[in-house]
Amino acid sequence: MTLSNQNHLFSIPDEVTYLNIASLSPSFKAVEQAGLDAVLQKSKPYTIPVSDFFDPVTELKGLFSKLIDNDEPERIASIPSVSYGIATVTNNIKLNPNDEILVIEEQFPSNIYAWKKLAKKYDAKLVTIASPNLKVNNAKQWNLDILDAITSKTAVVALGNIHWSNGTIFNLKAIREKTNTHNALLIIDGSQTIGAVHFSIKEIEPDALICAGYKWLFGPYGCGYAYYGSYFDHGESIEDNWANRMHSEKLSDLTNYEEQYKPLANRYVVGESGDFIYVKMQIEALKQIIKWTPESIQAYCRSISFEATQQLITLGCQIEHPDYRTHHLFGVKLPENIDIKTLKTALQQHQIFVSFRGKFIRISCHLFNTEKDFIKLVDCIKSVIK
Repeated sequence: MTLSNQNHLFSIPDEVTYLNIASLSPSFKAVEQAGLDAVLQKSKPYTIPVSDFFDPVTELKGLFSKLIDNDEPERIASIPSVSYGIATVTNNIKLNPNDEILVIEEQFPSNIYAWKKLAKKYDAKLVTIASPNLKVNNAKQWNLDILDAITSKTAVVALGNIHWSNGTIFNLKAIREKTNTHNALLIIDGSQTIGAVHFSIKEIEPDALICAGYKWLFGPYGCGYAYYGSYFDHGESIEDNWANRMHSEKLSDLTNYEEQYKPLANRYVVGESGDFIYVKMQIEALKQIIKWTPESIQAYCRSISFEATQQLITLGCQIEHPDYRTHHLFGVKLPENIDIKTLKTALQQHQIFVSFRGKFIRISCHLFNTEKDFIKLVDCIKSVIK
């Protein structure tokens, strides 16, 4: 499928160049309307049937499962955040002294703090695989370093399928093969890719996939998704809520306390997961993403950004080779002759929104962007080069 610009589905003014969806997505109009309708319905709670606490959640799990090529929707848990999903993972892992947990350099903190705590608890080691910082073939070498670091001591590999600030792609298939060889778990943070990049549970077979919902999945802030594989089928939840138990749909029988959980990942679902406001917004968002397809989104982002990246490289910026990074999100290492403060001021004046991540600016785009947005960005950077 070849996609055209979809700005008409959003409410972004023409003068605004929003290249920061990796921080927070704008809602498209259908998601906005779903939220407004649900808020108004809350004003008349007598119109909300009991089924609204359950049936939309079932639909949501099915949609997210379709997006990630998962045949078992009951392996999906709705969660409020990545940190919640990772906490559930670490709550169900036991380690031996000197076991190793592998992470990558400058990984997002929600996927670090819990691992630090787990390593300390069992006297294990948190091993960070640093970027080689090469001007050429950096991603290729980084992937080789990750694979070399997976040994018989490795108990867990926890990383995103790309680096969240520069878009470097990590070879999950090769990493999965190596972890299988050493009986190590593979825990993936898909927050910066799911919805914009092809991902298949069947192909990668991760032990867990945790994903924020307010970025590339266009959900409201405070929602997320988790896939838990068979390793976690009989684990301990970090909370006990009534809706996760068998027969919870029968509200009149709730005091007939039920020891048995609903199957698979349902035990890990956050309390009040049936939030009829958030869920209805998420459903509208996922329906549209599935219609667009992540593959087509990625192709569109490449088409509008490729020429600009070549111009930025000519200006002295450093960008990973296009075969080793994503196109919806990528990092631009700025040349030494740019004053960051001056650039930030210029971007603000031109209403261009990007993220600054260390020595990089992180650019993230979607179907509401056009090639003109990138021309505007390049011209702004060019204007402040000394």
